[in-house]
Amino acid sequence: MIIEQMAHVFAPWHKLYGDSKIIPALTEAAHILSLLFGGGLAIAADRATLRARLRGEASRASQLSELHDVHRPVLFALCGSFISGVALAGADVEVFAASPAFWVKMGLVTLLLLNGALLARTETLLRTLAAQSPNRAERLWNRLRLSAILSLMLWSATLIAGTVLVNVA
Repeated sequence: MIIEQMAHVFAPWHKLYGDSKIIPALTEAAHILSLLFGGGLAIAADRATLRARLRGEASRASQLSELHDVHRPVLFALCGSFISGVALAGADVEVFAASPAFWVKMGLVTLLLLNGALLARTETLLRTLAAQSPNRAERLWNRLRLSAILSLMLWSATLIAGTVLVNVA
């Protein structure tokens, strides 16, 4: 019932998408570029976070500043990925709604967003508490390390799920 209603809502988009060669190409390109830039920035930041944790205080402070600066572009890229993903799924609601790979990918994107929120919160706490409480700062760096590792795994799993989705759904 809900799937049929969604298909009805997206029917004009389905027709436009199906009758064009350029619209699917642009939609897919927007989706891939969003994932490329968002994931690329996030992975680079995760790698730097893992390295900074093992270095001195100046390196850590610099990395916290970098994390703060990179978080917004990653979120914008995730928003672009979400919008283009809705457009892709809306082009064929029945197929995507029935695809386990689609729902796995949606779950992974949700986990990416939750992990990103945890990472941002931890980074903010570290910037404010690092000098005041060295013991707590070390625990927060351990949490940041875990979040960076999870981020690397989730971006990789999202890529795999997307590849399966395109080739199986």
